[in-house]
Amino acid sequence: MGISRLFNIAQKSLGVYQGALDVTANNIANSSNADYSRQRAVITNETSQQIGRLSWGTGVKLSDIQRVRDTLVDQQIRANNQKYSDMNQRNTILGQVENLFSEPSDIGLSGLSSAFYNSWQQLSVTPNSVVLRNNVIQAAKNLSIKVKNINDGLDTIKSNIVSETKDKVNSININIKQIQSLNSQILKGKTAGVNKNALMDRRDKVIDALSNLVNINVSYDSNNSAIVSIGGVFVADKASFVQFKSTVINGKLKITSPDGTSTPNLNGGELFALTDTFNNNIPGYQASLDGYINNLVNSLNGQHTKGFTPTNPSLTSIKFFDGYVKGELKINSEILNDPNKIAISKDGTSGNGEIALNIANLFTQKDSNGITQLDSYINLIAQIGNDKKSAVDTSEAYKLSLDQLQKQKASVSGVSIDEEMANVIRYQRSYDASAKLIKVADDMLQTLINIL
Repeated sequence: MGISRLFNIAQKSLGVYQGALDVTANNIANSSNADYSRQRAVITNETSQQIGRLSWGTGVKLSDIQRVRDTLVDQQIRANNQKYSDMNQRNTILGQVENLFSEPSDIGLSGLSSAFYNSWQQLSVTPNSVVLRNNVIQAAKNLSIKVKNINDGLDTIKSNIVSETKDKVNSININIKQIQSLNSQILKGKTAGVNKNALMDRRDKVIDALSNLVNINVSYDSNNSAIVSIGGVFVADKASFVQFKSTVINGKLKITSPDGTSTPNLNGGELFALTDTFNNNIPGYQASLDGYINNLVNSLNGQHTKGFTPTNPSLTSIKFFDGYVKGELKINSEILNDPNKIAISKDGTSGNGEIALNIANLFTQKDSNGITQLDSYINLIAQIGNDKKSAVDTSEAYKLSLDQLQKQKASVSGVSIDEEMANVIRYQRSYDASAKLIKVADDMLQTLINIL
């Protein structure tokens, strides 16, 4: 019985250390795989055998192949992913918005507005000059074109956001379905006694990708199935999953379940950046721009309707702008066809340009709150700039934090070639010793046979 036990112990030991070497070899093979988690062979002693008063050891066993992972670091990485991706996406969108306004430059709205009001200043000095009247009209056209380009550009950005949101939601739905599928495979593997570490690595990769898109919460049940929620809405476990869709309702971009009953409370990820800029930032910029242009139109028309034309008979109560409709600044067609319809004489006498001077002063004239037209526009540009700077600064801060967390993750889950080679030597020596033990047992058996 002693020789037989020796054979059994040595044989099991060979298998255990061969398995440990396989685990180490797999680690080395995946040393450059960023999505791979280092695995560890857990070697424990076999259950002892009780014979009479004596307890005999029965060798070792490979009780588990553990995946080395720090769940706290994973949670921190995903939380930072959500914030970084949100701010990085905002930076991209706000950069596009900023480019539309072309500030500061002569072709920006402030430069064109200044040129427009300067043309009135010049006309006030020489009211009867047809050239200067045409200059006013051309400056108004330039202003109108810029305003339309900005509004069209903002609409294009919003349209692109809607399209990109649909793509992001589609990616989210794919990831959710994959998580549920991997949960199911991991559970089946556990039941069948199959190593599930590779599946868990794949699942973590999908969850990490999902954290770039939306704010998620992940917990695990007793079977190690991931239970995932997005913005407080359950989306996946081992048995079921929920999908989403994006729709524009009453001018608002919304994310809901297909039946519309579930709406996640988004506060992070690229999807939040898209919906928030669509629903809040861009409409806010458009409202400020509309306020600036409407003020310009109303104040200028208020002065222009008081003036008289140099025509015979002289005309009055003429609006310079027909209005500001759907993002388009419209110049009075009569003035476009006849520059002499510009009414700048205060009393109807030839050579009087007081109304033109009054109009020129509107740009820097303060309202009851002490704010000029120029100030209101500068505030808009400052708001866009501040929003973008905030996105840049915050994204950079989260990027630094992410880099540190990734290094921390690599120190735990990453493969160290030096450490693995040390394990190779250790397991190889144990394997060699087990083989020698079999040789010893065989020699003992041969000796016993020869005696018999």
